[in-house]
Amino acid sequence: MTVRILALVGSLRAASHNRQLAEAAVRLAPEGVEVALHEGLASVPFYNEDVDVEGDVPGAAAELRRAVGDADALLLFSPEYNGTIPAVLKNAIDWLSRPFGAGALSGKPVAVVGTAFGQYGGVWAQDEARKAVRIAGAAVADDLTLSIPASVTRFAETHPVDDAEVTARLVEVLAGLAGRVGVAA
Repeated sequence: MTVRILALVGSLRAASHNRQLAEAAVRLAPEGVEVALHEGLASVPFYNEDVDVEGDVPGAAAELRRAVGDADALLLFSPEYNGTIPAVLKNAIDWLSRPFGAGALSGKPVAVVGTAFGQYGGVWAQDEARKAVRIAGAAVADDLTLSIPASVTRFAETHPVDDAEVTARLVEVLAGLAGRVGVAA
């Protein structure tokens, strides 16, 4: 059985270090694990109950829900914007939390990792993301963490996939998250 992990990146920038970290996860997935990077978060409209109507959900939001529903686990890559979670990631969580009590996150194993410019590697944003997905019903893997500080200098000339310390820790997170599949439900 292959464990399917879906990666959501909280930065829309093409050259984002968090996107590069997610690309590294795709390449480094251990045997029996497949990581897919979800594209399209920029197209998901801000959550609004008036447009979240069964049978008429905006296409990008419906696709996000379907992709998360089809995945065995979710790996969030969060930068830190002004000390907290980026709006695009929070918006995705809001769409995935509905319908209340039966959203795509319900019982889904989720880990949160990331990198940021500051000295703490985005831990505040990652903590906020864990809180939000937990409230949305996910089975949060609090012990599977990776916060990489000083991304601007650390990855100035090196892609995360070429950083031995980062890759070793990322593989540990992927293996740990895959191990939660079937346990969280």
